[in-house]
Amino acid sequence: MELRASWAFLLAALVEGGLAYGTYRGLFRPEWAGPLAKVLVLLLVGYGLYRNRHLKSLYLVLCGLLLNTLVILANGGHMPVSLDALKKAGIEGWEELLKTRADAVHSLLDESTRLPFLGDVVPLPPLRKAASPGDLFILGGIAGVVAEGALRAGGRRLSKRQAALRVLAFLLLVFLLLALRI
Repeated sequence: MELRASWAFLLAALVEGGLAYGTYRGLFRPEWAGPLAKVLVLLLVGYGLYRNRHLKSLYLVLCGLLLNTLVILANGGHMPVSLDALKKAGIEGWEELLKTRADAVHSLLDESTRLPFLGDVVPLPPLRKAASPGDLFILGGIAGVVAEGALRAGGRRLSKRQAALRVLAFLLLVFLLLALRI
């Protein structure tokens, strides 16, 4: 399986991470760094998705990206995060940072938040993360791409049992990498 324009996905992660870190260190103002990061990420990831449109599972990623974009644009360029979801996921100490919008990409979910159900409201305790419904679509799409790749690897036709075992092994590897944060 060929993943076209994979550099776009890597560059998107580096851009968003760099602007978020620069904002945290006081180098950038969150009012413009967050929206700029999102626009650049959307352009880069959109290009990568376009170049890989032959992978059907990436349509779930596109759906998740659109949901996240909708809530981010509705909230001034920041993804709203539920404090309750963070606590349930085992994450503490982010309340002050989110209240002051010192994070370039996130803000605290409150009564003024638009489309709050699309924010980071789903606690994922095993991963110590709070996710949005869009993130879940993205994770499902990535799992689908892993499954598609596992089924196409080797170039020979597999029995249903071999195919299922291969997909399960690849998905377990992905979950392990997520859990270990590699």
